[in-house]
Amino acid sequence: MYYECHMHMFMNGRNYREAVAQHKPAADEDDIRRKLAAYAEQGVTYVRDGGDVLGVSALAAVLAPEYGITYRTPIFAIHKKGHYGGIVGRGFETMEEYHQLVREAGALGADFIKIMVSGIMDFERGGALTEDSLDREEIREMIQIAHEEGFAVMAHTNGAEAVQAAADAGVDSIEHGNFMDASSLPVLKESHTVWVPTFVTIANLIGSGRYHDASLLRLKRQQGERIREGFACGVMIAPGSDAGAYRVPHVQGIKDEYRELYELCRDQMTEREYLARIEDAAKEIEKRFQRNRK
Repeated sequence: MYYECHMHMFMNGRNYREAVAQHKPAADEDDIRRKLAAYAEQGVTYVRDGGDVLGVSALAAVLAPEYGITYRTPIFAIHKKGHYGGIVGRGFETMEEYHQLVREAGALGADFIKIMVSGIMDFERGGALTEDSLDREEIREMIQIAHEEGFAVMAHTNGAEAVQAAADAGVDSIEHGNFMDASSLPVLKESHTVWVPTFVTIANLIGSGRYHDASLLRLKRQQGERIREGFACGVMIAPGSDAGAYRVPHVQGIKDEYRELYELCRDQMTEREYLARIEDAAKEIEKRFQRNRK
């Protein structure tokens, strides 16, 4: 049995534009059903989508029970206009607009809210972030508003300051968490924030020829060491592959993530202990990320 705690049903692991075109003007039900059937066949019983603006995850959530899969989605992610996030969500300029988007997501059937508070790794520049994160007060207010509306919050977050700001504000899960420093881990543990590192989004790029392998290997070592430290100090770490991202195919992506995470900590614990740890964290996500948490 596998838990897939971060994926994007609409993406195909190869080409973002091709994936978008496939689901326009309407979500491709046959494609969704093929993916759900593949997940079910491989024993994936829980899936948490990162959202999209094409209605794909919304339809997948309706279809998933036919395949014995518990499927949770934010419907769409929410980002501040002018910042990263348009590929999976809708933008706001003011907190009033943000609040309205939270309510709209809820009206459309969102199980939780996903917010985008930082950029992504810029592999062309050796893994630097593409942009600075939102400021601490904005992050706090976004999380507070969503919580007050009864939603758990999934936060796309990279960089030590952003991770700590989100954890301090009570975010329910941190996605990716690249470029954390050692001081971030105690904050995650003390706040009971679940970390979903999506490690294979780095590991699976190695050897692809898309970026310099030397940079990718350095990033893999850096993020891997943080994950090892996280396991060692008791941070809740859950499995999620970001399936659909480049070189992270559906179903195989989460198998790769389970394997890569274990390789990082196999000198710290047995495989049985490792599986218990990550599945406990996944069950925590399953418990938190559903409607009517108030």
